[in-house]
Amino acid sequence: MMGRIGRGRGRGKELPVRLDDKKAKGRDPMWGSILRLAVYGILFAALLTGCTRREETGGTEPVTEETTQRPSEETEEKPTEPIEEIIEPFPEEEVKEEPPGLKIIIATDMHYLARELTDMGSGFVDMVEHGDGKVTNYIWQIMDAFTEEVIQEKPDLLLLTGDLSLDGELRSHMEFAGYLEKLEGEGIPVAVIPGNHDINNAGASRFYDGKKAPAETTSPEQFYEIYRDYGYDEAVSRDSESLSYVYPISDRVWGLMLDSCQYKNGRLTGGMIDTETYSWIEEQLDAAYEENVMILPLSHHNLLDQSQIYQDDCTIEHSERLTELLVGWGAPLYLSGHLHVQHYTNSDPEWGGETGIYEIVTSSLATPPCQYGILYYQDNGYFQYETQIVDVDSWAEETGQTDENLLNFSQYRTPFLEKVFYNQAYDKLTRMPDLDLTQDEMDRMSRMYARANCYYYWGRAIEIAQELHSSEEYQLWMEHAGTSLPSEYLDYILDEARTDYNRLTWP
Repeated sequence: MMGRIGRGRGRGKELPVRLDDKKAKGRDPMWGSILRLAVYGILFAALLTGCTRREETGGTEPVTEETTQRPSEETEEKPTEPIEEIIEPFPEEEVKEEPPGLKIIIATDMHYLARELTDMGSGFVDMVEHGDGKVTNYIWQIMDAFTEEVIQEKPDLLLLTGDLSLDGELRSHMEFAGYLEKLEGEGIPVAVIPGNHDINNAGASRFYDGKKAPAETTSPEQFYEIYRDYGYDEAVSRDSESLSYVYPISDRVWGLMLDSCQYKNGRLTGGMIDTETYSWIEEQLDAAYEENVMILPLSHHNLLDQSQIYQDDCTIEHSERLTELLVGWGAPLYLSGHLHVQHYTNSDPEWGGETGIYEIVTSSLATPPCQYGILYYQDNGYFQYETQIVDVDSWAEETGQTDENLLNFSQYRTPFLEKVFYNQAYDKLTRMPDLDLTQDEMDRMSRMYARANCYYYWGRAIEIAQELHSSEEYQLWMEHAGTSLPSEYLDYILDEARTDYNRLTWP
């Protein structure tokens, strides 16, 4: 164990090893041994699942290779040739020894739809084409590949931070839980919390005969019954007012699993912690201090304001209170999802990390590049985080898939997401009155915007920020559409391109 940090309730203590060896049902202990030491967009519309933007815009265009592009509302057709550049999210890296600490895999916003709720017909295709970039048409294969990859990674724990289902369909939850049962059968513990899409969601749907129809929703009680074996029934403590609980990640680390969702009086998109739950949180922090354990807090919604782009329904309401509690205790890290964008920030405005708390937002597993987080977390609060992309290509080859999109998923996923953003930008430009631009200029501007948004989603906008800022297409946006939302978001993307948000180490 490393030396004392000397800050906050939880960090300046020597944490004794307890020998209670508490085991979860039918599996090995949840903690691992200390490993060897070694070495780390956004939609401008409100279509991004979970958060409300500053202005609603039109739907997206078709994005799959199997479907035909919807005609533009304008008389002239938009360019249909594929975007030339295939952006590989990450280069191959040499194999490295794992850092010390508990190995925790974090995945979020899977938005899983039960296979039996779609016939893959026109109603389903319409939902995919006019969505927000989720590869829902391949979500089953992505989950199959992810499950096998988690088994190979052998983490000490898999954390799922909400939006497990597409829109809270009961059958989706029941089917999704089958993946978790398989993982626990392989000796990998799983702990879940709900997202804003998961409970009492009137948008739960099935897609048959070209139509979208209501599907059976999921109540809080049903959510617990489905996922009771994946965190809840192993809890050190459960909140009586919500689906929050404390999960014993190891004998030295507790997961503070916070239910930030609002579903009691109709489902709301935004996040909030009930007053009664705050009292329970304070009790758990006191208990952790008395037991000499480190905490790892997480929720679906965000603790901190992550971006200028996100305006509403993203950060937990009145989260200053929760931030103050956690910073005062000495918690170094908070985990969340909801945004579908890879990002992090610190409550200290200077990002010093010594007086604040870091929050890491892991991007959606269902949205290209379809990645998850790997966290090495020590019982003194030191941590190392990085992302990893699901290797669908290898899974498809090993399992004998014949769909070329699956066998070449690394080439499929980037144009899929680019096309979503391209269509939105192009449609926005064609709807602007008195716009003095040629079709070629609008095409190039839309391609540039799609590229910027992809890199922003991936948390890698810093790689292209300077190039984009000096490009002719950026100047066209500023000169001809400078007051539009796409132009504002381009500036936000470039302004927030401070670092690669896929890697973070503290201290």
